[in-house]
Amino acid sequence: MKTSDNIKRKFFISSLAVIVVLGVFYGCSKSSNSNPTAPSSNSPGANQVLMQNSSFVPSSITVSPGTKVTWINKDSYAHTVTSGTPGNPTGLFDSGNINSGGTFSYTFDSTGTFQYYCKIHPDIMQGTVTVK
Repeated sequence: MKTSDNIKRKFFISSLAVIVVLGVFYGCSKSSNSNPTAPSSNSPGANQVLMQNSSFVPSSITVSPGTKVTWINKDSYAHTVTSGTPGNPTGLFDSGNINSGGTFSYTFDSTGTFQYYCKIHPDIMQGTVTVK
């Protein structure tokens, strides 16, 4: 019976060693994004504004004439991008409801400062695009 026990013990130790080696190999070979300049899904790219946590991020952006700005809804609920200020829309642009994951773009052709807000959350979501 001792020989059988020794075989079982050797098999168990060998199996355990293989599992440990595979675990170390898998852990070391797992790739990750280590590029610090790559934008994350929660960071806006060039000429982008995120709608997240009921805020415009960034709340102010400066662009050159002819630049298309894109708003991206990262929240799980709808927002709007409406030119003007709460109670005083200018009519220049209005996205309508942008659902989660949706986008809205507008090209700013003339210089100036353009305020905008969310009609659904006007007290907490306001932003500015400066074109110069």
